Amino acid sequence: MSTDLLLHGGRVFRGLAGGFAEALLVRDGRVAAVGTAEEVEAAAPPGTRRLDLEGRVAIPAFNEAHMHLLPYGLGLSQVNLRAEQVRTLDEVLRRIGEAVKGAPKGAWILGRGYDHGALDIGRHPTATELDRVSPDNPVYIVRTCGHMGVANTAAMKAAGVGHNTPDPEGGAIERKGGALTGLFLERAKRLVIDAIPLPSEDHMVAAIEAAGHDLASRGFATASDMNVGMTAGLHEIAAYRRALAEDRLIQRMWQVLAGNPEGIAESAWNEGLRPDHTDDRLAWGAVKVFGDGSAGGLTAAFFDPYLESAGGGTGMFMFPDETMHRLLALYHRQGWQLDIHAIGDAAIEQVLVGMERAGEGDAPLAGRRHRIEHCGFLNAGQRARMKAHGIIPVPQPVFLYEFGDLYVRNLGPERSENAYPMRTWLEEGHHPAASSDSPVCTVDPFINLFTMLTRKTNRGTVLGAAEALTAEQAVHCYTWCGAHSQFAETRRGTLEPGMLADIAVLSRDIFAIDPEEVLTTEADLTLRGGVPIFDRHGALRSLAMA
Repeated sequence: MSTDLLLHGGRVFRGLAGGFAEALLVRDGRVAAVGTAEEVEAAAPPGTRRLDLEGRVAIPAFNEAHMHLLPYGLGLSQVNLRAEQVRTLDEVLRRIGEAVKGAPKGAWILGRGYDHGALDIGRHPTATELDRVSPDNPVYIVRTCGHMGVANTAAMKAAGVGHNTPDPEGGAIERKGGALTGLFLERAKRLVIDAIPLPSEDHMVAAIEAAGHDLASRGFATASDMNVGMTAGLHEIAAYRRALAEDRLIQRMWQVLAGNPEGIAESAWNEGLRPDHTDDRLAWGAVKVFGDGSAGGLTAAFFDPYLESAGGGTGMFMFPDETMHRLLALYHRQGWQLDIHAIGDAAIEQVLVGMERAGEGDAPLAGRRHRIEHCGFLNAGQRARMKAHGIIPVPQPVFLYEFGDLYVRNLGPERSENAYPMRTWLEEGHHPAASSDSPVCTVDPFINLFTMLTRKTNRGTVLGAAEALTAEQAVHCYTWCGAHSQFAETRRGTLEPGMLADIAVLSRDIFAIDPEEVLTTEADLTLRGGVPIFDRHGALRSLAMA
């Protein structure tokens, strides 16, 4: 019997350039034919399995171009404090208290995803409040953006942080009235994180696998880990390699090494790791450096200050220009793609100048596809320079959905409406790789698509309606643009003959429904190279049995 698979009975989105087809044939892990039902049937050998889409749509599988897969997987077993479920301080404390009851005395309690702007108190929890429910167990909870977190007294004691501990470069330890509040911002977080026991390799491999299955259930065949090494150092490389060897690595992975001085890029280089994006399953392609913080947390670096009513100030650079430019030049000359975090326009300028200087002389920027991660608030001149040098924006449209109203509160409506200009990027010839930054935001691709279609926040505020995309453009950004940012657009990101059969079958034809219905759409089937990595209804199992 043939192992070929023919999809029919619904639409197939080939890609932005190719439009729609009636049917598709998969053979040996690749797209063998795509076109009219008659054309594809003619190419199918006897015994070909046939899957009726029943009016659904097949698209290139989603590509999570900027997320943190291992931390996401580890976070699945941490205390969930995300704003979808947690809107009050009492609920934060209740959930932490429940975790303490089930933990040995002295064990660390970790929580992820609270949003102080969404809490009833309108501020971060404090160490004193966390102490109420956990006097003996160290507690560390991370804000949704990942750029700040709150530790209780036991955690600060374990970290050796006291009243006289100085602020590190690019970070701050909050004090009020001379007393520690427990809030650690930006690079100061390392003081606490370095005191948390490292997860075992077994735990990390299990987390990688769990995260992968979760992503597969949402239609992703490719993902990324955007700061490898910041949880467990070089051990993370070993965990990923083991996950691949044991066939527990579900997605094709684009790996980005932590390049801050406290990261692992230097150690990994010294141990022989080199840029390699030829392995589609586990590519080590890039290095990440942080330029600034988050706009929601008032630490993204801007030329113009935040609103006085929000606290004022112009944010925080992680490094002075000299240090940032030295790091970018080093990694550029080593051959790495630069995937550099910069959200505010002042940070984007620092990074752009650093990339431009790194490309002077005998190591030009052309063809390197360096990326500015997030790239949320930039001006026309910066966009033009990025286009001229082939520097790619890697935005998270879902930031507008989850944080858009906070942006308005912090920055005012004009800057918020011009943030993450998806349509402008496309019209100017950029290739914005849409992504989620999960676990910062939900990894649900349909919320991200909805945001690109409507520019609506989760409270219904429309920010910059002129930047909304068509469904075809939005899927293009979430598929082909991600592949392009990973030097893989000739292998995946569209469903044309010869391309890898990375395919997602969606529960609805998202190109023919109202945007509100996109929010409740699901992935019914996900193929990676023609192999099912998720099959919600057991459709392919049924075909095999038949």
